[in-house]
Amino acid sequence: MNKEIRGAILQRDKQTYAIVPRIPMGILTPEILEKLADVARRYKVRIIKITSGQRIALVGFQPEDIEKVWKELDIEVGPAEGLCVHYVQACPGTETCKFGQGDSLGLAAKIEKMYVGKENTVPAKTKFGISGCKLNCAESYLRDFGAFCAPDGWTVVVGGNSGGRPRIGNVVAEKLNDDEAFKLMEKCLDYYAKTAKPRERIPRFIDRIGIEAFKKAVLA
Repeated sequence: MNKEIRGAILQRDKQTYAIVPRIPMGILTPEILEKLADVARRYKVRIIKITSGQRIALVGFQPEDIEKVWKELDIEVGPAEGLCVHYVQACPGTETCKFGQGDSLGLAAKIEKMYVGKENTVPAKTKFGISGCKLNCAESYLRDFGAFCAPDGWTVVVGGNSGGRPRIGNVVAEKLNDDEAFKLMEKCLDYYAKTAKPRERIPRFIDRIGIEAFKKAVLA
């Protein structure tokens, strides 16, 4: 069996599937946890795994159960494949953290609402990391697009990657307020979407055109 099912990922055994419910910024509620636990018990889920992108993967569904499971969960699909923004990773920021300098959850929520899961909006899979301070707990330098905050404002970073060809992102601008940071990231994503080659991740795009050319285009 090797059947593609929307909202499910075929596993190594070529028989069972995993699903990844959309959990914006990794923030959960008792109600969401209860739904996940109920489904996991009822369908005898083999593994429940917190992913590196602050999501929860449930692994071990039979193909005929996938549609029923999504209806029972009543949660949007968290994109794990395809040409779209997959997720926005974020730390607690000023909401709870004593080191927080910026509202990372607030900025991440705006990005999440605007971009996550909207197919064919970017040339390749894209990930964001938004950190509330220079400690970069949301790995802002290692995501396609990132931002972190200091006492004098936000720094926006592009071109990071932690995969097989790791790359530290490049700083595009510093000392931005919340609105300026969001608008710059929007402009960066828009330029990437319109200019990069099909399936070209932004780290490779930056390597190809150079960071100075990228900055000239988005800071004009």
